[in-house]
Amino acid sequence: MDKILLSLDDVSRYFADGRLERPALRHISCNVAVGACIAISGPSGSGKSTLLHIMAGLDKPTSGLVTWPALGQEIDLRPDQICLIPQTPSLLPTLTVLENVELCWLLSKGDEAEARASALRALEKLGLLSIVDRLPEELSGGQLQRVAAARAIVCSPRLILADEPTGQLDSVTGSRLIEALVDAAANFNAALVVATHDSAVANRMLIQWRIARGKLEQSPT
Repeated sequence: MDKILLSLDDVSRYFADGRLERPALRHISCNVAVGACIAISGPSGSGKSTLLHIMAGLDKPTSGLVTWPALGQEIDLRPDQICLIPQTPSLLPTLTVLENVELCWLLSKGDEAEARASALRALEKLGLLSIVDRLPEELSGGQLQRVAAARAIVCSPRLILADEPTGQLDSVTGSRLIEALVDAAANFNAALVVATHDSAVANRMLIQWRIARGKLEQSPT
């Protein structure tokens, strides 16, 4: 049996909407195994982002239980454990592309001697070596998204979560980004979970789930 990295047991998440509570996730139970590559598809507002945030430990469920059996229960969400690539990248505006990626390494590993080389390797995988000295304000939306991906993989995380990572990319660049994430997951023996509208991206994952109105449907494997 595959080792379980992440487990959700009857997880629901409600948000206040005036005097009412709006369900974003409803009674979701699922496991993410070490090394799994999973696509979560579904329409806008279906709960994909909320589910990723709960998987990352950035949000808490209203009810149900989230555990990370392979990471330990007192998880501290360091970049070498779990990384989330958000829909809207949040790079530090005063740091260059290279410095943004280096910082993630330094915060996790604390090894200054290896930080630059590791950051450059991650940026090279995503075709970003030509822009390493630029500031975030000088980048296109697609470039920002790829830098966020480089920042996510630089520390060899155990779980990579990506929220619509190809949404601002053309098909060729998007394919390269997904290949880089899949390769990184394989090299690190990590799990990769990608929320996407793109059927080409979903079809690249070995496991495909669908979420609609907060309910998760898992394809048999």
